[in-house]
Amino acid sequence: MIELHQVAQRAKDLDRAVDFYTTVLGGELIARFEPPGLAFIRLGSARLLLEQAAPSALIYLRVPDVRESIGRLRAADVTVDTEPHRIHVDTDGAFGEKSWEEWMAFIRDSEDNLVGLASRHAPSPAA
Repeated sequence: MIELHQVAQRAKDLDRAVDFYTTVLGGELIARFEPPGLAFIRLGSARLLLEQAAPSALIYLRVPDVRESIGRLRAADVTVDTEPHRIHVDTDGAFGEKSWEEWMAFIRDSEDNLVGLASRHAPSPAA
């Protein structure tokens, strides 16, 4: 079995990036090494490596409800790049429960990297 182990993300200011991914998004600081200026953040079963020399990566984080998360993040002065929106109805159950909706929104982290937020929801009631 293959599993995502680690993603590297650009961090122009390591202190600011560590604060964002731990305090604002709720990740757990695993370790920090000075020098050379590396920080490892636990995000579920994968870890995020923050490093100045890393390229910007587009990462997607699963949250319980992207619509609620955006409200909380906006209140914390996080830049919302794209508002929550339904992107897919999983009619055949390819990604989980059949007929559930996948919602996404995009924010900017403290280093101006684009970060996707995703959640799945029971089908919306018919209008």
